[in-house]
Amino acid sequence: MFRAYTKHLRIASGAALLAAILACASLAPAQQSKRSKPRGKARTSSAAAAPVVAPVPFRLGETLEYRVLFSKYAVNAAKIETSVIEQSSFFGHLAWHFRASAHTVDTMRLLFAIDDQFDSYTSVASLFSLQYEMYLHEQGKEQTSLYRMTTDADPAPQEVTALRVVPGTRDAINFLYSLRAADWQRTPELRATVFDGRRLYDTVARIDTPQGVVHVPAGDFSAFRIAIRLFDHGKEMTDTRLWLWIARDAAHTPVLIEADIPIGTSRIELIHLP
Repeated sequence: MFRAYTKHLRIASGAALLAAILACASLAPAQQSKRSKPRGKARTSSAAAAPVVAPVPFRLGETLEYRVLFSKYAVNAAKIETSVIEQSSFFGHLAWHFRASAHTVDTMRLLFAIDDQFDSYTSVASLFSLQYEMYLHEQGKEQTSLYRMTTDADPAPQEVTALRVVPGTRDAINFLYSLRAADWQRTPELRATVFDGRRLYDTVARIDTPQGVVHVPAGDFSAFRIAIRLFDHGKEMTDTRLWLWIARDAAHTPVLIEADIPIGTSRIELIHLP
């Protein structure tokens, strides 16, 4: 039970949206050994002049904090933080740098000490993933995995794992920001292939509740709910159900994530507004 829960939490921290995807997924093989290895400085190069930038509701420097309540007993299990770190050049592409981190708290930390960090480098033009990084620190053990999103035509990169994907693939973190940036007045659904750090999944996101009121520690919000369906090799994961509540504010703030998974249920609630 607790082993399954730690895997659930890892996914929750990686996306803050894919809160319950693949609770039983195992760790991907480590590619590097030190979590503190500098990131970003060596990857910069000259970006193209006047790059196209997709309109987004979030801003540089935004940080959102959430608490994770697990199971019907509402156990306060973890804290999750998502941040928009910077916008910079990434190997010739202007990119957003998103980050999510997770830390177990209270009784759960006594059982399983987890301090994980996930980074996403995302094209500002398309919001597609360029690179996904996992820095796992769990029970005194560290593991680092770096994945560059590439196609068969791209040369093999150095110092990272080349993940051969179809164009338009997203990682677990930038999927959340893509859902925020979507124009749901004109978009009936959003389909995407998502990499969670181990495997690729197909997702279909649709609004199932156009209007509602959400009560979380940050306050009461007028919001709409997006239902997310997950597919593994074309087969829907019927035992995993996800919903994302997005506030009807200028920032399209994610205020609540609900998940039903094989090992229980969870709520990821916004603690306060930035």
